[in-house]
Amino acid sequence: MQVRQAMERGDFTDLPGLGKPLEDLGPAEQGHDPDWWLKRLVEREKITVLPPALQLRRDDAALDDHLDRLGGEAEVRRELTEFNDRVRRVLYSTHGGPPVTTPPRDVEEEVRRWRARREERRARRTAALAAREPEAPPPSRRGRWWPFGRTGAAGPSDG
Repeated sequence: MQVRQAMERGDFTDLPGLGKPLEDLGPAEQGHDPDWWLKRLVEREKITVLPPALQLRRDDAALDDHLDRLGGEAEVRRELTEFNDRVRRVLYSTHGGPPVTTPPRDVEEEVRRWRARREERRARRTAALAAREPEAPPPSRRGRWWPFGRTGAAGPSDG
């Protein structure tokens, strides 16, 4: 009913592409692909769909960098717990594809490694700041910055 009312109001007149064929459907001689919209979405959004075992390998390889971007230990523990849950879920599922070779991570050991990497980054940052040359003092201005003489009060003698 709403579409019919919008058509009666003329909301759909003069739309861009009116009367033109849809783009990127492929050559007409190959026939119509019913999944054209899905393929365009995957291409536009750069969606990659991997088998669960391969996605776990990819996530495992990037996990340390991801953990290093987190701010606190509670967040690191939560991410590790979620990762381990995903590993177990894929291990016990009946998905086809390559075998799961990614083991769950030891949360306590990974937290220790995260702390060590964090301290190493802090030490490098501190060393880099200390190695920088001290900044030159700002140029001195001529004259007084306070316009009222030495006492701070303007009087008849300050003139």
